[in-house]
Amino acid sequence: MKILLNQQATELQAPASVADALAQMQAKPPFAVAVNTVFVPRSQYAAHELNEGDKMEVISPVTGG
Repeated sequence: MKILLNQQATELQAPASVADALAQMQAKPPFAVAVNTVFVPRSQYAAHELNEGDKMEVISPVTGG
């Protein structure tokens, strides 16, 4: 299955969840996740199934002043 992960085409083994995609990209906390511009709560990462063509963004906080 192909999705866009942070605007990059990514291949995942179907079925795949947000947690699977995060594991594949070796995401380091802290971060937030949105799928198709909808925020996904951390408690739902394993349950939120991805579909072919989904757009997933992993957003890290930015600090500075």
